[in-house]
Amino acid sequence: MSVRRRSFVKGLGAAFLLPVLPAFGREAAGQREAGGHHRILCCNIRVPLDEDEKAGVGWSVRKDICLKVIKSKNPDIVSLQEVLKVQADDLRKAFPSYQLFGFDGPEMDPHPTGYFGIAKNPILFSRDRYELLTGGTYWLSETPLVAGSKSWDTARARHANWVRIREKKTGKEFRVVNLHLDHISNEAKLQQAKMVVEESAQYQPEYTQVFTGDFNSRFDSPVFNSVRTGGWKESYETIHGGGEAGFTGHEFQGTSYEKGPSKGRIDYIWYRGAIKPVQASIIKDAVNGKYPSDHFFMQADFVIE
Repeated sequence: MSVRRRSFVKGLGAAFLLPVLPAFGREAAGQREAGGHHRILCCNIRVPLDEDEKAGVGWSVRKDICLKVIKSKNPDIVSLQEVLKVQADDLRKAFPSYQLFGFDGPEMDPHPTGYFGIAKNPILFSRDRYELLTGGTYWLSETPLVAGSKSWDTARARHANWVRIREKKTGKEFRVVNLHLDHISNEAKLQQAKMVVEESAQYQPEYTQVFTGDFNSRFDSPVFNSVRTGGWKESYETIHGGGEAGFTGHEFQGTSYEKGPSKGRIDYIWYRGAIKPVQASIIKDAVNGKYPSDHFFMQADFVIE
């Protein structure tokens, strides 16, 4: 680890198949809140691409489906990946009582659309339930304060967003870190995951943290060695046991995706500290045969102890 990266890590903590889905109900969310549960979703919504539009699975087709599926789960917090500006704007409109943190920032890339642009991983959380204490963004490279920087032969610039929030009703606070690891370079995936684990280790072991994202890695990948040895547990594994949980990336084919079993799950919700999961699932909902993304979403309910 370079001197710049080491100094940064030490000091960062001070820096800042359903035809119809149920409506988004405050009553269900209120019942869960009364029981002390916090529902977190991890959703790779896929960037808007021209080739997807031509194939009939573009954002213009998927937008309402995606928003409906997310709303139907009554989430408290949604960790998102592959978000471009048009999608960030749509999310803000669809969730007026939520704050979207981690999209706005340096616009370092001259290409505003498609995979040539830098898709971001913002965190959406309920302003009714939580107060934002602080938050930040850093880039998963050896120069983490340089927007758009790349290391370890990563195919694209990658970053992590984090928020530290307090539940208004109870005063309990916790931290959510959200990322999207590289999809090509194994070394990049190893180093990017390790970097976030090291940064998060600034907090005391009992401090509550949640670590979400598209890791582009199967559950038995060496990428997770640093995560597991860093004291993190995975919510779906805790509830359902170890082993392959089933695929999450599906190329818009959903449960009929033939290549899925060989690829496995790549989306995860990890946790450490004074918190435990009470429910975890893979969201496989579709609306009239159309899926909200080329990924299934992850969902976990937690109790903060």
